[in-house]
Order: sequence, then C-alpha cells, then structure tokens
Amino acid sequence: MQVLNEFTHGTEEKVSKSEFKEVLSDILIGMAAGLKRDPIVILRIDGEELQEYMSNPVFETDMMLIFSETATPDGTFCDQIVKALQKLGVDQGLPPISDSWVMSNIVEPSLESCTRDCNDDEQLVSAQEAFLKEVKKVLENIVERLREQPVIVAHTENTYDGSAIKNLVANKFETDKVLNAVLETLPRDKNGRMSKECLRLALDSLAPSAGLPPYGAVAEMDKVINEVFKMVDADDGKFVKEDEFKKLLLEIIGSIMLQLEGNPVSVSTNSVVHEPLADPSSFLQTSAS
Repeated sequence: MQVLNEFTHGTEEKVSKSEFKEVLSDILIGMAAGLKRDPIVILRIDGEELQEYMSNPVFETDMMLIFSETATPDGTFCDQIVKALQKLGVDQGLPPISDSWVMSNIVEPSLESCTRDCNDDEQLVSAQEAFLKEVKKVLENIVERLREQPVIVAHTENTYDGSAIKNLVANKFETDKVLNAVLETLPRDKNGRMSKECLRLALDSLAPSAGLPPYGAVAEMDKVINEVFKMVDADDGKFVKEDEFKKLLLEIIGSIMLQLEGNPVSVSTNSVVHEPLADPSSFLQTSAS
C-alpha cells in the first residue's frame, strides 16, 4: 500500500502528505470512538464451553423448555434440534448457525446421525426423552467438529441505558456546542424556520454524542425512539423557530433517557471471522459465559 507521499481522490485531485495525515487521523479517531462505544471481543469457539454447558444441570432444563416451545405434531426431531440450535449462541459455546459456513461445515454434518435415527423404531419413555437423546448426540458431534475446526467469532455487546444522554445534558456548555453543530447542518425556510421533519435527521447527527445507535440499526431502540416521537408529536411536519426546534430535540433525548433508564436495551452481535488470522493464539480469547 502506498501511503504518505500523496494519494488520489476519485476526482484525480492530489492531496499533500499533511492533508492525508489529517484525514487519516480523523478516520482513525472515528474508528477508535466507535470501538470504545462498541468494543469488539474476538472469541475462539473450540467446543470446550459447549461441552461444559452440556454437563451443567441447566442444560436439560433448557432443552425441555425449548422442546415445549418448538414441538409440532408433524415435525421431526431434526427440525426441532435445528430450532433448538437457533436458540443457543456464543454464551453456550455455539458459533452463530446463521453463518453459511458454520451451517455447512459444523451443523449439517453433525445432524446426519439424527437424520438416520429419526425414523428408528426405538421405543423411548417419552418424546421429551427422545428429543433430549438426539439433541445431545448432535451437540456432541458439534463439539468434536469444533475441536477439529475452531470457529473465530467477533462479538460485540452494548447496553443503552440513557447514561450517555444524562452525561451530555449535565454539561450545558457541551450540550449547546453539540446542538449548535447539529442545527448548522439542517435546512431552513426563507424565514429561518426549521421543519419538524428534520428532527429525526437531527437526532441521528446527535446520536454519537448521546451514546445512541443510528436510527434503523437496532430494532429495539427504533421502537423507543418512535414512541418518543409520537409523545412529542414530532412528525407533524410543521415549521418552527430554531429555539423551539432545539427545545423539541432536547425534549426528545430527555424522554429517550427516561425510557432507557427504566428499561435498558441490550444488544449483541456475533460475526464469524473467515479471513485467516496470523498467530491467533497470541490474542484470541475463549468465549466465557
């Protein structure tokens, strides 16, 4: 990669070394802020934690609950086992089965014994016992495959509890600075008024400072925001003066803060890392419950 002498924009406009450093610095600062807000943990899932989960008394209780939730008159144990696996995750030591590689290389081969046994005439005490036997067999197969082919997962977890908004509004100088920066980017009519339709755009611009995700990124947060917008009648499209617009925006983030303080929203994501990593043993962390 050629860096530092100069680089070329899509418009063929060349920039100096110092300009490039400034742009690169801004990008890296933005990435660092994002990682501070949503830190990424690299997990090495090798079957050990899944084996521990299966040995825990809570395992059978979980499986019986899942069986009661997924049982259907015309379904097979294999169908139910796949549904059961969808309810498990990295907390139990299972990589995300929504990933096509995990499904093809770990899950589907482990289900082969189940496919053969589903039609056996073996008599068991109950359907629950049969399900438990089959799901254990499949999970044991998965453990063996994970031992042979550990799966690397990038895990992020975040809780929105309103604390970042509380810290922001507690500092009037910082709040005014952020609000003024947001309002400068919004359109106005010839009288300098602003449409309430821009409140969502303003909230998105304010989101990083308020510790909120962009609208549309987290469904649970979208519900909270939509409820608050209804409460303050923010979608009527009326034009208001800047002071009133600012007051509405503060009312919106204040209401979001109160909602989150009473009912925090926790979200996590898990993505399988498919690119090879150099010497992963030096920094990989086995997933922990």
